[in-house]
Amino acid sequence: MYEELLKNTALADERFVVMTAENRALVRNLPEVLGNRFIDTGITEQTMIGAAAGLALRGRIPVVHALAAFLSMRAFEFIRTDVGIGNLPVKLSSFIPGFLSDGNGATHQAIEDINIMRGIPNMQVFAPADEQDLVTMLPEIWNSPSPSYVRICHRPTTYKHQRVFEIGKAEVISEGTDVTILVYGFMFEQAMITAEILREQGKSVGLVNMRSLKPVDEQAIIFAALHSELVVTIEDHFLTGGLYTIVAETLLKNRLTANVLPIALEERWFKPARLSEVLDYEGFTGEKMANKIMSRLEEIAIDDLNNNGKYYE
Repeated sequence: MYEELLKNTALADERFVVMTAENRALVRNLPEVLGNRFIDTGITEQTMIGAAAGLALRGRIPVVHALAAFLSMRAFEFIRTDVGIGNLPVKLSSFIPGFLSDGNGATHQAIEDINIMRGIPNMQVFAPADEQDLVTMLPEIWNSPSPSYVRICHRPTTYKHQRVFEIGKAEVISEGTDVTILVYGFMFEQAMITAEILREQGKSVGLVNMRSLKPVDEQAIIFAALHSELVVTIEDHFLTGGLYTIVAETLLKNRLTANVLPIALEERWFKPARLSEVLDYEGFTGEKMANKIMSRLEEIAIDDLNNNGKYYE
């Protein structure tokens, strides 16, 4: 679906140029269709970004592809200096971010990419939940005049997303008074399982697809903080700089506080294995996350009882 959307977009608008640093997994059929508007620079992510910036200065819209770890880190200075400072519409499609790099070791794991990319002024950051979410979001992202970083997740899920996407807006799946789960990208699939397990245990559960991380939907975060006993952030990213940090910044900015449980990687890269094994070993399966959330809710209930039902004076 991604390749078909990109092909149709490029055929309809000659400004679009497809580029890759020898990573054709998402675009392998486009060279013969786009001709000289398909450029493979080889294993040279920095060169690709520099060339993309040059094309953007001449009115083109480059959509570039590389492994997430190398796109966000090896080419960081070029993205920051050539693209970010100039506020150029270069569209970064990052392949196998987070846990999706499953069997690869730490060198190939992009679990700090959200932190790195959202720190660049002008850069927009997105993390679609699945294939349908991805192709729903991309037209708006590609039409934005700003540069963007997209965590590509083209795995299918059973959830039918809203067909309308607005940059800076989250997708509210459900609202809940006991727990609200904030999640993005690939972890949405497991978060749905978590939410269902919690509901089976009688909990009122909200689930929000935080697919636009910069700009972020502050109102969705504030609503969760004000209307749920516990806010949970789930992400296949380091604790620092990702969604947990975004939530903290948003609450502080708005002079709010809340019970927040982060489920993220803390100070270490994950152990490489098959994807299902990674999730189980690292504690990111729907069941294990539900157990962690239930334990925190029990702690909150005990604190509430000890404080006569009052969290704050």
